[in-house]
Amino acid sequence: MNRALKTALWTIAFAQFLKIPLKKLETGKWRWAYFWETGGMPSSHSAGVSSLATFIALKRGMRTIDFALAALFGLIVMYDAQGVRKQAGELAIRLNELAEEVMRLEHNPKQAWYEKKKERIRERLGHQPIEVIGGALLGMFTGFLSYWWAKKK
Repeated sequence: MNRALKTALWTIAFAQFLKIPLKKLETGKWRWAYFWETGGMPSSHSAGVSSLATFIALKRGMRTIDFALAALFGLIVMYDAQGVRKQAGELAIRLNELAEEVMRLEHNPKQAWYEKKKERIRERLGHQPIEVIGGALLGMFTGFLSYWWAKKK
């Protein structure tokens, strides 16, 4: 596996891991399940594509097609992470609120479906802009470190 791909994959995993202690600071609870969840700080999508583009820029140069592809791919991923996916998460919040309101309004025992439905639609799908920026900065840092480490050897 090439170093650029390893850097991006390692950065994604590292960003996902960072969500655990950051959520602990926010909520006061350790939840290892945050490693597998989407959304939150930092954006692992942004971190991965930024580390890839940074590594390629340093290794091959910013005037190469390799960098152009990585940068364009990264911009699309980051736009999607905070745009389309965020909107889907906000829609899920509204649907969950609607289901709860219907449950409150209907006291008909035949409506057992609402009582049985314990699982809510997942609301954290996308990212706030600050989470995308945090992921991008983390990715640039890890891309630089990986390039520096490889050059040192």
